[in-house]
Amino acid sequence: MKKKLFLAGRSEAGKTSLTQALKGENVHYHKTQYVKTWDITIDTPGEYAETKTLALALGCFSFDSDVIGLLCAADEPYNLFDPAIIGVSTRPMIGIITKIDSPLANIPMVRQWLEDAGCERIFPVNNVTGEGVDALRDYLMEEPVPLDLDRVMENQEKGLKDWDQSGGTSVQQSEPE
Repeated sequence: MKKKLFLAGRSEAGKTSLTQALKGENVHYHKTQYVKTWDITIDTPGEYAETKTLALALGCFSFDSDVIGLLCAADEPYNLFDPAIIGVSTRPMIGIITKIDSPLANIPMVRQWLEDAGCERIFPVNNVTGEGVDALRDYLMEEPVPLDLDRVMENQEKGLKDWDQSGGTSVQQSEPE
């Protein structure tokens, strides 16, 4: 992978399983107890995103990534991410919807939460069957946008995101729905 993915989401949403699926490994449950930096992902315990005092640490770890992935299970009972949370980010932000095969899945609702948070692209995936994982893997194989101080300052003057090269972005949909 060319881009390093930083994963943030609730406990048991599938962050570690997604890392295993992206690496082509057999998916098996493993509780993440501490931040783990792999070659392709930074996997964080759900408690970091669920607890206000620990959430600050997520910002520090995000600087070591090329893209931030907000991860929500399709059967989430509530939204963990604030609207427009992308405003505090210095990296592009994508949404990843896991457990799309759950009988309680509400993909349109979770997609809306991620769009409201500011995710530029949304990837519905099934970590066990691999559905949607290839699309995410292809995205991570794209060349990361280099961030330099001149570009950041120029884009900020224009009111753009630091990494925006197009003059503005819109949410791109990734199948399946």
